[in-house]
Amino acid sequence: MAEIEIIDREGMRLVKMTLQNETVRAESGAMYYMRGNIQMESAGTGGVGGFMKSLVTGENIFRPIYKGTGELYLEPSFGGFHILELQGEEWIMDVGSYFASEGTVEITAKRNKLISGLFGGEGLFQTVAQGRGKLVLSTPGPIREIHLKNNRLAVDGNFAVARTGNLDYKVEKAAKTLLGSMLSAEGFINVYEGTGKVLIARTAHGKALMKGQIKDIISSKVAAAKAEAEREAASKAQQ
Repeated sequence: MAEIEIIDREGMRLVKMTLQNETVRAESGAMYYMRGNIQMESAGTGGVGGFMKSLVTGENIFRPIYKGTGELYLEPSFGGFHILELQGEEWIMDVGSYFASEGTVEITAKRNKLISGLFGGEGLFQTVAQGRGKLVLSTPGPIREIHLKNNRLAVDGNFAVARTGNLDYKVEKAAKTLLGSMLSAEGFINVYEGTGKVLIARTAHGKALMKGQIKDIISSKVAAAKAEAEREAASKAQQ
């Protein structure tokens, strides 16, 4: 089996994969550099159907395969990576969470229900990994693994990373009414039920953080403009 490790370097993290006449797969564009006798082959997952799914989800189905002997280094990140050792089980990943895997791990796609895709943040299709071998996830930071045993877990979708395929998944309103959910900060939540595992990030995905930062910037600009207008109105009233 290929040796996969996460290296910390100057505040960034990167994935190193050591191959001994072995095969691995990585996300499109993830290669940093490689040395040794390693050949790269372009490969799609899912044929024409997979291509149509990629148009809907924005995820690239053409994930290159690397074969041979040598060292493969993948693109560094300020976020984090998490390695799973699959023992035949199925893992379903949030959009953007798949990063790399051994060749013994089969990568396909799963279609979500319409409401789950639209409001859960995962999109209409999610990447599925199944088999035996190592699976590397791209994460916004450290990961917490939650074990469920005939239980129920509700999570803000911005923190969801992956779940085992034996869990029931759905999206629910955070409040009792649709209006209440829309007005609340949570809106909609991801719900997992049954027995299995859920991986959640300790910090929200970058897109969610960016949305929050933009919202804060806009709010501060609006407040500043409003205060300036009030000062001008008060000044004119005194004249």
